[in-house]
Amino acid sequence: MSIIRTDRWLLDSYDNPIEMCEKITPYFDDESAYDIYQYLTIHGMYRPLSRGVEQVKDLQNNGVWKMVERELRILQKYWGGPDIPVFIFPSESTNRTLIRNFNRKSGLAFHDKIFLFISPENKQKEINALLTHEYNHVCRLMRYDKKEKEYVLLDTIIMEGLAEHAVFEKYGEDYVARWTSNYSENMLEKMWQTHIFPNRNLSRTDRKYERLLFGLANYPTMLGYCVGYYLINNYSKKTNLKSKDLLTIDSSMLAQLKE
Repeated sequence: MSIIRTDRWLLDSYDNPIEMCEKITPYFDDESAYDIYQYLTIHGMYRPLSRGVEQVKDLQNNGVWKMVERELRILQKYWGGPDIPVFIFPSESTNRTLIRNFNRKSGLAFHDKIFLFISPENKQKEINALLTHEYNHVCRLMRYDKKEKEYVLLDTIIMEGLAEHAVFEKYGEDYVARWTSNYSENMLEKMWQTHIFPNRNLSRTDRKYERLLFGLANYPTMLGYCVGYYLINNYSKKTNLKSKDLLTIDSSMLAQLKE
């Protein structure tokens, strides 16, 4: 399956993304093209611009689709991961949060597919790092012996920490997400003890879950992500295990809980 040539879809239907998303409906269970598009835009997919087709051509000229396919093959071999479809679309170029915190790129992973939202301004290693993060999620969901619907807050922050640690392992500190350097180790330990640990078993349906994960309301920005990365770094330093060795380990063990 691998890389879906969405560039061809975009050249035909850029200005009508809902119609284009009709092609994606077979990859979802009973979701309409409208609902799929609305969900994808929440996570960074483009909204049509007057010169948007030029962005698509720029991505083509940058060789993005072939580049991602090469990197996916490398990751599949290294982690023993599945062959899944990857959909590439332009990112929303006017999204200030995307620009400020994620350098105009974002991704979305499911157990059986990945979406990448990319700007022509993103460099090759940035895009490969994004794919590494998202594909690590796919491999964790496949290899970890727990159903995704049963994930609690601790499972999710650990999954985010694993994915960004994989980026650090493969590409170094220059290519990890900006949020990884938001806080000092002392602050991260305090955030873990104060905010995340007492709420580690929150289900996804709990209103507090997303606030803690993303650092919404009065919580520190990207709270859960930052703490997850901190916990995985601590475990990796202690054990010297590589990203492929961490995929199957229980979240509580990775967090070094004594329970």
